[in-house]
Amino acid sequence: MIQIMLTVALSLFILAILLALYRIIRGPSMPDRVVALDMIGVNLISAVAVFSVALETRAFLEVILIVGILAFISTIALARFVERGDIVEHKRKL
Repeated sequence: MIQIMLTVALSLFILAILLALYRIIRGPSMPDRVVALDMIGVNLISAVAVFSVALETRAFLEVILIVGILAFISTIALARFVERGDIVEHKRKL
């Protein structure tokens, strides 16, 4: 029974990732694409966690941490790019 629930959960996470990928490709604006990219990161973390439980292993916990850190940093960088037009601030000479 638990394996069926894990398979259904993994299938739904994959469906959510595909829908977010569609939003990245066809998104009407850049903020929509940034939110969809963040959604892919969160769903990927959840899918890896479910996959790890299904395989009864702890080997993927480091992958979850790395994907979480990369998703957070990329979301911050893209949000800053959408807001200001650059990621790294350049100091202006007076």
